[in-house]
Amino acid sequence: MSAPDTPAPGRSGSFGGITRGGSRSRARAETFAAGAPADAETMRAVRRRWASGVAVVATRVPEGLRGATVSAFTVVSLAPPLVLACLDRSGRIATAVPEAGCFAVSLLDRAQEAIADRFAGLGPLPDARFTGIPHLFAGTGCPVIAGALAWFDCRVQATYDGGDHVIVVGAALTVGLGVDSDDPLISYEGRYRGIEPA
Repeated sequence: MSAPDTPAPGRSGSFGGITRGGSRSRARAETFAAGAPADAETMRAVRRRWASGVAVVATRVPEGLRGATVSAFTVVSLAPPLVLACLDRSGRIATAVPEAGCFAVSLLDRAQEAIADRFAGLGPLPDARFTGIPHLFAGTGCPVIAGALAWFDCRVQATYDGGDHVIVVGAALTVGLGVDSDDPLISYEGRYRGIEPA
């Protein structure tokens, strides 16, 4: 069961996210009922059905500032204040964050798609460094992206083996709120989306 990267014909809604009727829907329903082995391909396809916010996890290393785009991020606890991010093991950020012992998370606005692409290694200027990216420094010295909807500045509390990812739990030391645009950057089916106005 693989999912296309582009919207299929017959979809409706501002961002192409709603599928209506037809044999395609019936085929999906039959696949859903039967299930499929949880291999990497099907896991990726199912994961893409979970709409999530987009954030940049950033830290500081001896060679400079580094960041990576993530969608696997959540607040774990309010008291004590804990967050969790899953970092791709194949990227430098997965080793940089535990080494530094601190990280910041910037929650992106929809207007920041180009920044998300850049830190995801996509687009015309893939670059994990902060060259040319407007940013501020949080208390730990980790960079926070200017114009982000919100941010967390964290000390690494624990790391766990998460297969092809490293699971990092951070104790939030300080947090900040940017201007609320009502338009967060969202990932769904491998594409950036926004919230449709009511």
